[in-house]
Amino acid sequence: MLLQITLRKKATALTALVTAAAIAILPFPAAQAQQNGLPVLRDTETEQLLREYTRPILRAAGLEKQNIQMVILNDGNFNAFVADGRRIFVNYGAILQSETPNQIIGVLAHETGHLAGGHLSKLREQLANAQTQMIIAMLLGAGAMVAGTTRGAGNNGLANAGAAAIAGPQEMIRRSLLSYQRQQEENADRAGVKFLTATHQSPKGMYETFKRFTSESLFAARGADPYLQSHPMPAERVAALQEFASTSPYWDKKDDPALQLRHDMVRAKISAFMERQETVYRRYPQTNDSMPARYARAISTYLHGDLRSALAQIDALIQVQPNNPYFYEVRGQALLEGGKPAEAIPALRKAVQLSNNAPLIEMLLGQALVGTDNKAYTDDAIRILRAAVAREPEAPLGFMQLAMAYGRKGDYAEADLASAQAAYLRGDNKTARELATRAKTRFAVGTPGWVKADDIVATKSPRN
Repeated sequence: MLLQITLRKKATALTALVTAAAIAILPFPAAQAQQNGLPVLRDTETEQLLREYTRPILRAAGLEKQNIQMVILNDGNFNAFVADGRRIFVNYGAILQSETPNQIIGVLAHETGHLAGGHLSKLREQLANAQTQMIIAMLLGAGAMVAGTTRGAGNNGLANAGAAAIAGPQEMIRRSLLSYQRQQEENADRAGVKFLTATHQSPKGMYETFKRFTSESLFAARGADPYLQSHPMPAERVAALQEFASTSPYWDKKDDPALQLRHDMVRAKISAFMERQETVYRRYPQTNDSMPARYARAISTYLHGDLRSALAQIDALIQVQPNNPYFYEVRGQALLEGGKPAEAIPALRKAVQLSNNAPLIEMLLGQALVGTDNKAYTDDAIRILRAAVAREPEAPLGFMQLAMAYGRKGDYAEADLASAQAAYLRGDNKTARELATRAKTRFAVGTPGWVKADDIVATKSPRN
């Protein structure tokens, strides 16, 4: 189940000082996040695979108890970054373009290197120092300009010197910051290789990824000023990476075939949901009878309206892997989106069972139960959805469906509260406060529901 939500974050005033590139550490969110937030994709199968990829690396880095989260962004470009010290952001394009598990694992190891090195907090210190230096430079430069102006038109030289006093230090500060960030990238490369070696994994995937970037960016980098780059120049970076990565005793170690299959299944799923149908069929033609190809075509078929054929294809996949929860999830989602919520319930119950009660799949089951308009399912829906949002409190879908279930039961206080929580998570603060204010009038003062509603009323911006 691929869902899209929006993650709201504040931007800093120093965006122009440091440019960010692929596989990076960002002291602030990407530019598109400044207006509408980061578009986040949610999918249990993909998130579970990424967690399994990162778990041993985080353990090797001493970060296993830090609850580092994996966040998938709705962006087809190859990119990954850390932005707040507790989350690794990965574009779906990075997963789709990584042909082996080792390639994306190498990227995740690099990002873990940033986290383990505390690069984000250190970069923020550098930015704070740079901001102070820029303010001083601007004040001194402005003073010189004012002096040149007050002494008359004949003192243009002094005024020009004032302008130079502003521009010169700004350029020096920018170069210093970029140099600092390049060093962090090199350190993250080395740390990533260290973590991969410690977990008996090959660093070749990281090298292959950066080598591909070198080929793609070589022309663009030709003639570029190496002191104005936020990352080491591509050829230099790859040469340095190859030198110390190739000494790993696990350099030639291959990915486990079972892991490669899971990786290919996730790539097929992403392709089916995110790419045009003709693109999907070029990647996975009918002549390709592999499980990933059949998975991609089945999903693409239901997305483009042929429910009967899609169900036949999904059922054939289930016959091959009867304990795969994600096949049942896709079957239930296809029926639900095809206007058959009652028929979706058995498949989604099976998916919940096989996935060990994955909360996102529970939310989909709750949506099917609510969608039947059968009041006999209301209490079951509320129970399932409450359990789901307790473990996945940042997914608006769960609260939206919970609000509908409570409304059907006639519990309008809980319905208003759940609606407020859903609006809050979507970033619609105005609606969230209005609904929470109404919910407060329905709850007894001091009860848990009243307190939650009061928290929303008092909150000015979404928590991150």
